[in-house]
Order: sequence, then C-alpha cells, then structure tokens
Amino acid sequence: MIFKNIYPRTCRAWLSLVSPRQEPCFYSTVPPQPVPPLTQTLQGYLRALEPLLPPEELNHTRRMVQEFGRPGGLGPQLQEGLERRARHTKNWITDWWVQWAYLESRQPLAVHSNPAISLPRRDYNDWRSQLLFASKLIAAVLDFRAKMQNGQLPVEYMRGKPLCMELYPLLFSSCRIPGPKHDYVAHCGNSRRSPTHITVVRNYQFFQLEVYNSDGSRMTESQIHSQLHRIRSQSWKTDKEPMGILTSEHRHTWGAAYNRLLRDKLNQESVRMIETGLFSLCLDSPVMRISDEKYASRKAAQILHGGGTYSNSGNRWFDKTLQFVVGEDGSWGILYEQATAEGPPITNLLHHILEYCEKPDPKRAPLVPLPMPKKLYFHIDRDIKRDIEQAKQNLDILINDLDVHVFNFKGFGKELPKEHNMSPNSFIQVALQLSYYRVHNEVCPACDIASQRMFRGGRTEYIRSPTNQALKFILAFDDQSVSREAKLQLLREAVDAYSELTTQALRGHGIDRHLLGLKLQAIEEGLSIPKIFMDTAYGVATHWKLRTGQVPANTDSVMCFGPLVPDGYAVCYNPQADHVHFSITAFNCCEETNAETMARTVKETLCDLQKLLQPTV
Repeated sequence: MIFKNIYPRTCRAWLSLVSPRQEPCFYSTVPPQPVPPLTQTLQGYLRALEPLLPPEELNHTRRMVQEFGRPGGLGPQLQEGLERRARHTKNWITDWWVQWAYLESRQPLAVHSNPAISLPRRDYNDWRSQLLFASKLIAAVLDFRAKMQNGQLPVEYMRGKPLCMELYPLLFSSCRIPGPKHDYVAHCGNSRRSPTHITVVRNYQFFQLEVYNSDGSRMTESQIHSQLHRIRSQSWKTDKEPMGILTSEHRHTWGAAYNRLLRDKLNQESVRMIETGLFSLCLDSPVMRISDEKYASRKAAQILHGGGTYSNSGNRWFDKTLQFVVGEDGSWGILYEQATAEGPPITNLLHHILEYCEKPDPKRAPLVPLPMPKKLYFHIDRDIKRDIEQAKQNLDILINDLDVHVFNFKGFGKELPKEHNMSPNSFIQVALQLSYYRVHNEVCPACDIASQRMFRGGRTEYIRSPTNQALKFILAFDDQSVSREAKLQLLREAVDAYSELTTQALRGHGIDRHLLGLKLQAIEEGLSIPKIFMDTAYGVATHWKLRTGQVPANTDSVMCFGPLVPDGYAVCYNPQADHVHFSITAFNCCEETNAETMARTVKETLCDLQKLLQPTV
C-alpha cells in the first residue's frame, strides 16, 4: 500500500493526525461532549415514536425500552461503559460516528454522501473568464489556508459559545481511501514536508499544479492564471479514459478496482498526487441550458455529480475532501467528502473566497520562469478498462435516477417567523412536515443536523421530527372546523417544541448519537445487539424519509445531496431575510416520491402559513 509512511494504518486513528502544536488554535477552550442521562434519552426516544407508531406497537416498544433501562439491566451497564469511554477519549462518539456513518458505508459517495454547494453564477460565459476566476479562487483558498496555519482564523462561536476548530486543518491534503470492508481517511497536511500542489482536472485529464514558489511564497493570481492557460493547452478533448469515474462506484467495487489500479507504478504515482494534493479544481464545460427555471437545478446537479459520463462527471475524484468546480458558463461551487468536512467550516471557507474575490490581485508576479504543470498519466490495462466501463454505466443509472429540483421561494424569508417570535429553522421544519403530510397523507421520520462543535472533537447530532405538537398542528391545519386562532396556537406550540429539541441537541443531549453509542458499546463489549435496536420500531424511527439541512450562508447559495433512503427526500434550504433557497431531491425509481410535486407543495404550504400569520396580506 502506498502512503504507508503518511497515512494512518487504521481508520480509527484518522482524527489523531492533527499535530499537538496546533492544539491551542484549533481546540480552543471547548469542554468535552457529555454522555446524556440514560433515562432522558429513553424517554425522548419513546416520545419521538408516538407520532409514528400505532398504539399497540408503541406499547410493545415501551415495554422493551423499560426492560432495557431498568436498574441493573443492560442499559445501565452500557451507559457505564460509555461514561468510562468518555473519560478516556477525546470524544466518546465522534470516531464511532465517522466510522459507522461514513467509512463503513458501502454506498457510492456520488449523490448518496458527498454534499454539493452551488453558488450564484458568475457574470461570464467564456473560457478566458473561467480561467481568470479559477485563478482568483485558488489564490483565495491558499489565503484562507495561510490564515489557518498562522493562527489568524478567528474562533467561531454559536450562541455565545466557542466552537472546536479541529476540522479546519483536515480540509487540506485529505482524501478518503477505499477498502474492502471499510474506508479510511488519509491526511498528510501535517507531515514534515506538506504538499505544495493542487490537482486540476479538465476534459478528464489530471494535472499536478504547484501553487507555491521555491522560496515557499504563494503563487500570485497572474502566475496561477498563466499555469491554467498551459493546462488548457495540454487538455484538448481526446479519447482519454475518465479515470475519476471509478471513484463514483460502490465502495467495495471501487476498493477492488483501486487495488488493481495500484499494481502499476505509474498509476501509484498519479493517484498519490491526486490524494495528497491540497485540493482539486475541476474546470467544467458549460451546463446545458434549457430555461432559466431549470438552470438552477441543472447547475446544482452539475456540482453534485458532474452531469453524467458524457458531461463532466469524469472531472471528479469523489474521494477528495475538497473539490472546487468552475464551469465555462459561470457556474461554480464546491463538492466535499463528509468524513473530514462539514457544512459550517465549508460555508466559512466559501465566505472567505467571496470576500477575497472582491479585492484586486495584491501581488505582482515575480519574473521567474515557472515549471510546466505535470500531466498525470495512467496505464490502463484490460481489467481497468472494464472497471471504467462498468462505473460509467452505474453512474449514469444513478444520475438518471436522481431528480433535482432547486427553487427560490420569494414569498418571505426568515424575518417573517422572527416577527412572530418563532425560530425560522423550526418554522421551516414544521412547514416541511406539513408539506410531506399533504403529499403522502402521513408524517414520517425526519432528521435535521445540529452541530456538536461546541464540544471537543464534536461533529453532529440529529434533531428529530415530527413531534406530538407538530402532528396536532398538521391534523388541524386543513380542517375547516378549526379556528384560525386555534391553528395559530398549535403552530406556535409545534415550532416551540422543535426549538426545544434543538436546544437539547446543542447542549449535547440529543438522542440519536446516544442510542448509536449504546448499540456500539454492546458490540464493543462482545454482547448481542440489544433487543430495542432489533425492534421494528427502531427500524421505522431510523428510516429517514426526510433528510433535511439548513445552510445559513449570507449568500444566495444552495446545498444539494441525495435522499438517505430509496423512498425518501432530501431537502436543503438557505433562509435569507426576504426569501429562501431550496433544493429537493428524490429518486425516480420510487413511484411514491416526486421532487417537483414536493417542491410545489412546499411553496403552497409556505404561502398558506403566511396567510395564517398575516391574514390581511
């Protein structure tokens, strides 16, 4: 295995690679993540099941949960093990969560895992401007990295509390590596000689581009620009095989192909350059434009998966932690791998890029000759050729199965709920549950993401819905016999209940990571999986038909990813003062779900809620 001198030998060691000297800057003074009280979690679990299960099933599960949690029973034993683990590890759940949620997942990273953020189109439509903007973007990312390395990155705060910053060093020179049973994360940014190159991909051809001068100084925008011109002149459309397509495969399939690929020394070196690079830049051909209405959806899909094997999907290396996509038509965005990256740090990076792009190039280019960017070559034998063809077929099937619908709701934004003393996020979550009910005549398990970065090494927790209060509101809302005042009160109770769950999660008292921890603790102790996790109710509760995520950015960006389950939706939203950007995805193979229908219903529901709050409007 290459990289053995850099990469961790086990995937469990992936987070230990941040060097101790960076600790004061990146860990700040955040406390350890608490293990929630067992009784509180079990009660919260039963409350979460009440809107989802019929009474007889709920009673069966209640008896099972009581048996699990009784004094001297299995629950308290596992709880004691978790508390012991918390005393002896940096974070009692993060390594387990990353391993279970990401590294052990065998689904393709494309669509199923890697989120994309599509940003407002730049005002150009030609390759010259594409290269100019790409040069500026590279310089901006290098400037952000320099601030991070020099300790100039301000510590982030949420609700007045400092956040753990340890994910930032892991954004650069990181890559996920496929394995037969599980993946691991390779990070070489803290080695003695950190990489000084990025990878640029155009027309399926990969290039190693050095972005630092021999004296260690960052290349200027004009230097980078001239190098991108050189790359363009070396990457005219050819019959080159789209090697990046391999990374879109099922993880077991890609792991086997990866081992075949690395038998060849030339391939080893090329793959190593991609994996160790600071980040990747994908120079895409234009997105096919049908209408302005559908362009936003196509643009988001383009960032997410490249548009297919006849479009730009061959310009991706889905294992790479950071991939910036810059299209010839002004489209641009970022695609990131979640084992080492999360929405808020990525949003912070994008905010820095946007600010930097408003400034003129601060440096004049030194008059020194630059080395030619190095084209990365691959030796493709019959087996690899077969792997690529199979990957192309599978990716096109996946892309054709995914329906992406992006829209800007202009009726109101986050100011309206605020005027009525409601949390905008909680308000939108209740609206999504009502929308789902209107389409499917039932409520469903939904997960929203709450950060746990106020704790050392913390990642995320789920905020569950629906609540009992939300169900009461949903059943009353379209009932003509219920008065407006009663509906308004029920709405307020539903929003407040969700806000309370959010507060609990932000205190480290969510239920889902704790339940997962109890399950994994049993496995760690060599015990059978407890019955409550084998119960039908747990399967229902964790079949997330509504995967949601708020990306609160101060720009008109929209995040996009695929549903967690075949019969579900993924809904991302970015609330601005007077409008909200949405992206909704669903799989075409499921006859019950339809992204366009859900999008239309969300718009109608938001308008109906506005009428409830402002009957004279």
